[in-house]
Amino acid sequence: MKKDYYKVLDVPKTATEADIKKAYRRLAMKYHPDRNPGDDEAEERFKEAKEACEVLTDAQKRAAYDQYGHAGVEAAAAGARGRASAADAFGDIFGDVFGDIFGAARRGAHAQVFRGADLRYELELDLHEAVFGHTVEIEVPKLVECETCHGSGAAKGSNPQTCETCGGTGQVRISQGFFQLQQTCPKCRGAGTIIRNPCDGCFGQGRVRRTRKLSVKIPPGVDSGDRIRLAGEGEAGRNGGPPGDLYVEVHVREHAIFERDGEHLSCEVPVSFATAALGGTLEVPTLNGNVVLKIPVETQSGRVFRLRDKGVKPVRGGSRGDLFCRVVVETPVHLSGEQRELIRKLEESLREDGTRHSPREKGFFEGVRRFFGA
Repeated sequence: MKKDYYKVLDVPKTATEADIKKAYRRLAMKYHPDRNPGDDEAEERFKEAKEACEVLTDAQKRAAYDQYGHAGVEAAAAGARGRASAADAFGDIFGDVFGDIFGAARRGAHAQVFRGADLRYELELDLHEAVFGHTVEIEVPKLVECETCHGSGAAKGSNPQTCETCGGTGQVRISQGFFQLQQTCPKCRGAGTIIRNPCDGCFGQGRVRRTRKLSVKIPPGVDSGDRIRLAGEGEAGRNGGPPGDLYVEVHVREHAIFERDGEHLSCEVPVSFATAALGGTLEVPTLNGNVVLKIPVETQSGRVFRLRDKGVKPVRGGSRGDLFCRVVVETPVHLSGEQRELIRKLEESLREDGTRHSPREKGFFEGVRRFFGA
């Protein structure tokens, strides 16, 4: 006949869930089979306490038990198949308390595996390659699995031996009073095995350094600072662990003409004095070829013209950017005597009309006079 669950845990019927779990931990610590090997009575007490805690920490089962006793619990369990039970939830609690102490007995001996390190490769691209995409071959030095021993580290015809110190777990336990602490085995360094006859190719490491050639596809629209992840192309793992990843970091070289700001491009367009004054057309470069830019009459140096959809289509989607052309009016150089004389005559003619031909000059000097209080 089953005992009363409240009496098994020595708690009142008004006990909270926290009180019930606390009482169970106390009994489990006392009667756990790993602490009482060969003691059938202790094992039975442990099972009773575990069952009682499973029922009383489940609100539905506890309500059924309080009203109908053990028969009510059995009926509730039959109607609750397919959903997670309180035992599953409690299993996490139990594992937290006793995992370090009794873990090896439950889990068995397994050597630790280690994921390979991630690698970073800095890749320089021209602006055209970054904007339109490119496929590039790179060479990456990294640790790869030894082809001679296939990563085991042992010479041909031999195998790694289970570490005698940790029993193959890669961990050892140190007792400090009632508790036990777990740390990496100092003999096998967490591998769980010892290489007594090391491989000549990797000297027992299981990995060797090699330079691998990889083909990297650069998507259109990348910019400096963007990273491309190549899964599994990092360093090989240890003890059968998965490889790391390779991250290709993009750096776009400076362009002779264009400057990039996200999806937009900008450039300076030199314009002759005559074209700026009288207006005209000129060809300006874009990444897709030359286009004709119309220069209005009396265009001033510094004026910016916007060419829509002549920029960059972002790698993460969105509309294509624009190209901004900043006009720079060139001063004529290497003039002949005749040309100098013509410019002087033009200057004298312009001065005869005052400053109406130079509105910016007039505004500038008026601002200077106001500043100095003249």
